[in-house]
Amino acid sequence: MQKSDTFKVNALMSFSGGLQDAYTFNVRGKVFANAQTGNVVLMSQNYMLGNWVKGTNYLLPIVAFVAGVFLAEVIENKFKHTNSIHWRQVVLAIEILLLFMVGLMPIGYDLAANMLVSFSCAMQVHSFREVLGKKYASTMCIGNLKSGTESIARYILKKDRAELEKASIIFGMILIFAIGAGLGGVLSLRFGKETIWLSSILLLIASIMMGRRD
Repeated sequence: MQKSDTFKVNALMSFSGGLQDAYTFNVRGKVFANAQTGNVVLMSQNYMLGNWVKGTNYLLPIVAFVAGVFLAEVIENKFKHTNSIHWRQVVLAIEILLLFMVGLMPIGYDLAANMLVSFSCAMQVHSFREVLGKKYASTMCIGNLKSGTESIARYILKKDRAELEKASIIFGMILIFAIGAGLGGVLSLRFGKETIWLSSILLLIASIMMGRRD
């Protein structure tokens, strides 16, 4: 198993993902960093109402998310077979830098800040897709809720303990995401725009853990 698939590393990813969503919603104009479905709904609603500027505030983070997935795929293909550094560490280095920059942006530059956070989230969700061999998403919950509930149903119906193990891991990630979102919300309301630096610290710790030898 790769270091990037361990529970500890992915717990940091999920905690950071929840914090980022709470941060952009509370500090940067009630826009979601990760939940692009919500952004699509709000974008479409505002465009239908003729609120073109507000609708664009939701459109551009969606575009940034798409760009983030694209760049992460490019990085994976370029560095996947490089021995000197893990390609996911390259992704984390970019994320750390972008989120640090977001913390420096004054309130009022919220659209640019939300785009950078969405870009960062997209790179993360593309790059960290498994925990202990189980597929999951580190920056959102809807797919995890579906997957975890399916595993519980299969355990009840077939008494397959592997499905129970999978459900416990996935719901554990959801719980950690929720704690990150809750704490991120409290801290962002108290400390404001610099709260996002906590995500940079968490991602730095994850990168260091991935680089350590057993």
